[in-house]
Amino acid sequence: MSGACSKSIGQMMDERQEMTAKERFFIGIDTGGTYTDAVIIAHDSQKIFGRAKALTTKGDLSIGVKEALTTVMQNLPPEEKSSAIGLVSVSTTLATNAIVEGHGSPVGVLLIGFDRQMAERTGIAKAFPNMPLRLIAGGHDHNGDPVVSLDVTAVEREAELLKGQVSAFAVASAFAVRNPEHEKVVRDIIMRVTGKPVTLSSELTSSLDAPRRALTAVLNARLISRISTLIDAVRLAMEELRISCPLMVVKGDGTLARAENVALKPIETVLSGPAASLVGAKWLSGLADFIMSDIGGTTTDIGILQNGRPRVAEEGAEVGGWRTMVKAIDVTTIGLGGDSEVHLAMDGSMQIGPQRIVPISLIGQRYPEVLAMLEGDLSDTEGGSQHGRFVVAPFGKSGPSDHSGLTAREAEFLALVTDRPKPLRKIAISSGAQRALMSLRKKGLVQLCGFTPSDAAHVLGMQANWSKPAALIAAQLAVRFRDMRLGTPERVEAFCLEVWSETVRLSAKAILNSALGISVDNNTLIENVCAGVPMTGLAAIKISPTIPIVAVGGPARIYYSEVAKRLDCEVVFAEWCEVANAIGAAAGLVALKVTMTVEGDGNGAFRVHGGQGTRIFNSGAEALSFAATAAHDQAETMALGVGAVSPKINIDAKKFFLPDAMDDNGLLKAEITAEAIGRPSPA
Repeated sequence: MSGACSKSIGQMMDERQEMTAKERFFIGIDTGGTYTDAVIIAHDSQKIFGRAKALTTKGDLSIGVKEALTTVMQNLPPEEKSSAIGLVSVSTTLATNAIVEGHGSPVGVLLIGFDRQMAERTGIAKAFPNMPLRLIAGGHDHNGDPVVSLDVTAVEREAELLKGQVSAFAVASAFAVRNPEHEKVVRDIIMRVTGKPVTLSSELTSSLDAPRRALTAVLNARLISRISTLIDAVRLAMEELRISCPLMVVKGDGTLARAENVALKPIETVLSGPAASLVGAKWLSGLADFIMSDIGGTTTDIGILQNGRPRVAEEGAEVGGWRTMVKAIDVTTIGLGGDSEVHLAMDGSMQIGPQRIVPISLIGQRYPEVLAMLEGDLSDTEGGSQHGRFVVAPFGKSGPSDHSGLTAREAEFLALVTDRPKPLRKIAISSGAQRALMSLRKKGLVQLCGFTPSDAAHVLGMQANWSKPAALIAAQLAVRFRDMRLGTPERVEAFCLEVWSETVRLSAKAILNSALGISVDNNTLIENVCAGVPMTGLAAIKISPTIPIVAVGGPARIYYSEVAKRLDCEVVFAEWCEVANAIGAAAGLVALKVTMTVEGDGNGAFRVHGGQGTRIFNSGAEALSFAATAAHDQAETMALGVGAVSPKINIDAKKFFLPDAMDDNGLLKAEITAEAIGRPSPA
C-alpha cells in the first residue's frame, strides 16, 4: 500500500515539475522579397519543431505573415497552445532590398550648420535628385558649443512648405554627436507642424562625419513606413492567432531589439536578413569558421564567420553602393537571386539582375489565365521584347491605389494595373507609358513579371514548386527573341542551362571576391574558374577558399553544388538551410554598445563626450571613471529597454597619451566602450 502511494506521489511531483518548467517556444520569421519563412524552436531544448513558407504579399504583408505563422503553429505538440509562445522575432531583407532597388518614401531633408560643400559631400542630391533639401543656420563646434543660433523661423517655414510633399523628415546638424540640442529642437518643431516622423542623425551613430551621418538619416527616413508596415503586419497576425508575447527584430549586426525601438530606426535593419542567416548558419552547421552565402529571391548576401564571430563593418554597412554609418555585419550584398531579371540584349548578350521581378512560373501557378496569354504571345510575331512580360499589382493589395505624388501619366498607367496580370505589350505601348511603368516599379507600386533563373530551373527540372509549362513557354519566347529562331526543345534547354550557368558563375565570383578581400573584376583567370573553364592555354587553374562555404536560402542547392565543383571546395548544406534566416531570428541575442570619448587638451582639462552632451573634468582619472560608469549605465539601460534579461556588461578602454605622460593626467584621447549582451526575455 505504502509503495503504491509513494509511486503515485512521485508521479505527481514529476508532473508538477514538468508543468513548472514547461517548455517555452520561440518563433522566428523572415520576410524576404519572395517568401516569408517561419520556424518554431523550443527555447530550452533548442529543438526545431517545424518550418513554413508563404509568399511575401507586399500589398498587405500581414497576409503572408499570417499564413506562415498559422502553418508553423500547426507543428506545436497538440497539448501546447499559443500561450506557450514566449517570443516572436523577425528578420527581413525589406530594408536592404529597398536600398538596392532604389525604393523608399519621399523625405524632406534639413541640414543644420552645413555649407554647400558639406551638403554636396552627403551625396543626397546625387542619389535622390528630386528630394527637397534645405540648409538651415545653426550647428555646434567640436566641443559641443553653439556656433550660430538655430534659425527657428526658417525651420517652421520649411516644415509648413514640405508637409504636403513628404512622408518623413531627416535632420542632421554639424557636430550633433557632441551636442544634439539643435537636432532635437528641429524635431520638435517638425512634429508640431507636420505630425510626421523625424530621423535625427545623432540618434543613429556617434560618428563625427556629418555628411555621412546626413545620408544615413535620409536612408533611415525613407524606410520608416516600410519597416513600420512589417511590424504592424506581424503584430496583426499575432493578435489574430492570440499570440501575446514580446516582438523583437533582428538588426544588421545580428542582435535583437524590441520592435518599437526598431520602428524608429529602420536603417538598423539593413542587412538584417543576412545577419540572421549568419546566426542561423552557425546554429545549423556547428562550424566556427566558414563563408556564408545566402541566396534568396532578390539578393545574394555573403558574410564570413571566423573564430565563432562574424566580421563586423565598424565603418558602416555598404548596401546598393551607399556606405551607411550603421554598424552591421561585414557582408557583400549583390542583386543576384532566383528571381533576378534576365535581360537579353539585341546582340545576344545576357545580364542577370540586379532588379527582381516576379518569375513567370510563379504567376503561371498563381494565375491560370497566364498560360493562355503566353500562348497568345507565342502566336504573335511582333513586339518580341515585350513578349512573356506582365505587370500586376503587389500581391495582397486591396482597395484603390494612392495616387498622391504621381504624375498624370503615372496615375493613368497605375489605374490600368490590377491584381490580375496584364501583358506588358498591351498596356505599355508608348515610350511615355514605359517610363511611367519604370517609375511606378521603382516606387514599389507595381510588379513586373518575366523570365528569371527560377524559371530556367523549372524548365531544367531543378525546381518544381511553380508552373513548369509557363516557364517553358516563356523560355521559348526568350529564345525566339534572342536567336531570331523558333525555340526548339534543344535550344530552350541550352538557353536555360546558360541562365543557370551564368547564375552559378556570378555566385562563385562573389564567393571569391569575399574570400580574397579584393575585387576580382576583369581577372581572366578567375573569370575562367568561375565559368567552369579550369584551363587557360596550357595551364590548369585552381583557386579555392580555405574554409567551407555554408550555403543557405531557398535556391541554395540549385546552384551551389556546381559552385563547389568549380571552386573545388567544401559546400555545406545543413538541414533546414532553406530557412536559416528565420532560425537565426529565433536564436539571436540582445547586444548593444555605447562609446564615450575622453579628450585632453594638454592643459589639464578633459572633456567627456557622449550622447547626453559634454562634461569637463580637471582630472584624467575622474574623466575616465565617469566615462566608464556612464557607458556602463547607458548600455545596461538600453539593453534592458530592448528586451535583454540580466545583460552582461563588458568595458573596453583604448587610451592614447601625450609623449611625456606619467599617468592618466597625460591623456590625449580615450574611447571607452561598454557592450551589454543578454538573451531576450520570453513572456
